[in-house]
Amino acid sequence: MKPIAENPIDIPRYPLEFQQIITAKNQNFLGREFVFSAINNFLSQSDRGYFTIIGDPGVGKSAILAHYVSQNPGVVYYNVEITGKNRVEEFLTTICTQLIEIAQNQGIKNLTPSFPDSTTEDSGFLSLLLQQISNRLQPKQRLIITIDGCDRIDINNQPRGSNIFYLPRYLPERVYFILSRRPFLADKSGLLIETPAQSLDLSNYFEQNRADIQEYIKTYLNKSCHPVDASAASHRVHSVSEEDVSLNMTEQRFDDETNFMYVKEILVAINQDIYSQNLQIYYQNHLEKMNLATHKQQSMALQVLNILVQEQPISIEAIAERLDVDEYEIKEILDKWREFLNLESIAAEMHYSVYHANFRDWLSQQIEPKF
Repeated sequence: MKPIAENPIDIPRYPLEFQQIITAKNQNFLGREFVFSAINNFLSQSDRGYFTIIGDPGVGKSAILAHYVSQNPGVVYYNVEITGKNRVEEFLTTICTQLIEIAQNQGIKNLTPSFPDSTTEDSGFLSLLLQQISNRLQPKQRLIITIDGCDRIDINNQPRGSNIFYLPRYLPERVYFILSRRPFLADKSGLLIETPAQSLDLSNYFEQNRADIQEYIKTYLNKSCHPVDASAASHRVHSVSEEDVSLNMTEQRFDDETNFMYVKEILVAINQDIYSQNLQIYYQNHLEKMNLATHKQQSMALQVLNILVQEQPISIEAIAERLDVDEYEIKEILDKWREFLNLESIAAEMHYSVYHANFRDWLSQQIEPKF
């Protein structure tokens, strides 16, 4: 991947917890060139703006940003998924700390590490820093701030209608934000901006994702301490599925896989002769988030979930007919689960399915005893 700038800006070291995430996510990274090309095209065609990477859980959004940062000196980094980092006060304090050091390296002398009381109240101080840094950027320099995991941001402590993390509505010249997040409803983006913006939905790049996955599998098996060939790996995955968690994963499905986290955990299981607990914990967190989002509709939500794991894809109308309820009630539940669902238009009608077959199979085990 070609660096974004020939003359990167000076930036302080990332906080240790961020550096650890970057290092971990960057291990064994390969591919994703179509994403980096899209980012670089946006940077070259727009003089400022927001670029958003959208993707299902586990498809590699965090790894993409970690690799991007590692390959491009001068890019600011923030990770929402780390405990305690999902609140606006923590974001503004951390980001403004890095921006102040950048500004000081540029020779701006009227800033100190001691923030004014208003630093975390809105985007005012952040916008001031962005403007001051922008004014001092050299012709080929850009200020780029990456935020990983925007779907995890806690907006409960922000005024209604304010941008997530108080991100600025307007940006000065040569200032960019690169965000990553799970799928969301268009009217629930949490951003009102008047500056160039572009998004890249990873689900629209099946062939590229699949090719990267296949290369990842090949590389992993070649480097493995206990190598096995691809056909043996597929057979072992199928065996693990039947014996331990009923994944019902065929060799064809493995060949068409595009979820990096799932493949990574399965490959670990192949060589360690176990089924990774990480996937179960990961899926349990998904389910808890789904339950929390629909806790006021618990009984109805459980019935909807039961239908989703049995019949995919399926329309809102079909679910409502099965349960003999109003379609609005079903849509309200599915909207709250948007990040865990795939949407597909069939015969001019939207159909819904659980985002990944393995997660669907896991869910079927969790709810089966209740029906």
